[in-house]
Amino acid sequence: MDRVRSPVLSSFAVLAFCIGLSPISAAATADRADNDRPNFVVVFTDDQGYQDLGCFGSPDILTPNLDRLARQGARFTSFYSAQAVCSASRAALLTGCYPNRIGIQGALGPRSRNGIHDNEWTIAEVLKTRGYATAIYGKWHLGHHPQFLPTRHGFDDYFGLPYSNDMWPFHPGVAHLPFAERLKRWPHLPLFDREKIVNPRVTGKEQAQLTTWYTERAVGFIKQNKDRPFFLYVPHSMPHVPLYVSKKFAGKSKRGLYGDVIMEIDWSVGEIVKTLREHKLDRRTLVIFTSDNGPWLNYGTHSGRALPLREGKGTSWDGGQREPTVMWWPGQIPTGHVCDEVAGTIDILPTLAHLAGVEKLPQPHPIDGKDIWPLMTNAKDARSPHEAYYFYWGRHLQAIRSGRWKLHFPHAYRSLGGRKGGSGGKPVRYEQARTKTALFDLDKDIGETTDVLTGHPEIVARLKRLADQARTELGDSARKLKGRGVRPAGQLKK
Repeated sequence: MDRVRSPVLSSFAVLAFCIGLSPISAAATADRADNDRPNFVVVFTDDQGYQDLGCFGSPDILTPNLDRLARQGARFTSFYSAQAVCSASRAALLTGCYPNRIGIQGALGPRSRNGIHDNEWTIAEVLKTRGYATAIYGKWHLGHHPQFLPTRHGFDDYFGLPYSNDMWPFHPGVAHLPFAERLKRWPHLPLFDREKIVNPRVTGKEQAQLTTWYTERAVGFIKQNKDRPFFLYVPHSMPHVPLYVSKKFAGKSKRGLYGDVIMEIDWSVGEIVKTLREHKLDRRTLVIFTSDNGPWLNYGTHSGRALPLREGKGTSWDGGQREPTVMWWPGQIPTGHVCDEVAGTIDILPTLAHLAGVEKLPQPHPIDGKDIWPLMTNAKDARSPHEAYYFYWGRHLQAIRSGRWKLHFPHAYRSLGGRKGGSGGKPVRYEQARTKTALFDLDKDIGETTDVLTGHPEIVARLKRLADQARTELGDSARKLKGRGVRPAGQLKK
């Protein structure tokens, strides 16, 4: 559904540019002929650990298709999600904004009455201004009521779950209750086809087919739109718990069920790429693979691994937000390129807009992402366009990274404290840990283990100044600051 929006940028855009939150790179003004618009495929997994690909060091999960794409394309080794939780990270990817800027926090559930605001423009809506076909097959998680669904926010087609696959009556947190009591907390899990619920009670049998179904839909969409530019978004429901896998991959991995699930996702990527090649679209298509946040560590054997990073999902340590990322575009992205510059999912929207020939973003609001095409192509002297990258948990600014340096502000976080996680899909309880103000040199200490705060007072002072600029624009609940650039989430219309 196309929407009319004023192309004039508000005063917020000027402010955002001044503090380094550019609405779009000047490089995006280059126009492209209609027959030169590339296709885009974004594969977004759920709760996958930094180490959970062969090309990122997994010793026991085979991912031949993604490893091949990494060899033929690029690995981004300092690529971040915008927050270490489901809805917030998806909002950031699709809008190019830190989630607290647009009011999307945490993980929306079946009782939520909010979602993505009508005034926000998604990647799909931006690309539709250039004539793109658009589709999403997978987990949406930006509101399940009709006004929030993907088909109301730029996507021509949608098939998948409206929120996380554990938001159902079999959630381990309610497994001890009578079934009627479970339903009061978690109603039955629905499966959507566009705006119609085609299965109101998803069971484990259907969950085992989700990766296959999403893949089949993706392949069909590519075939149907091979003669026009398209944007295909595949946000897999897996490997979020509960883990399910089809018979094709059951028992195939040395890492048990979790490894089976990742192998099936790798197969899915392979099927998509095979289809691109069959229709001679590979040299016209950018494929991006990344994840929404790090592993849910307290699930133990059903969780991924973020090694060598610290902690996982739900934290502002790098294990919570630094994601295994592969980018592939034959003839455009250099073979075997490895980029360690800071970038993130917020950068995908402005980058795709630039490549599609969008001269100016259609919404009158600033975004936080930047065009990272120079990083993707390994352009001479290309550096991260972010002077600083901000780590929020909810509305609390907990850390900031600039180049090699990452400064944590005092905050509590969940941790296993060295204990093992659970097994068989049942989690153990986290404990609460706390960090003081601490500085880490990520070039020398990727695991954020050694605080070097006292040795670099000038670095600390600079990062604190940058953090104060972010607080002014985006807020900080720890200091009771709302942020003058913060916009509201959408609310269910009565």
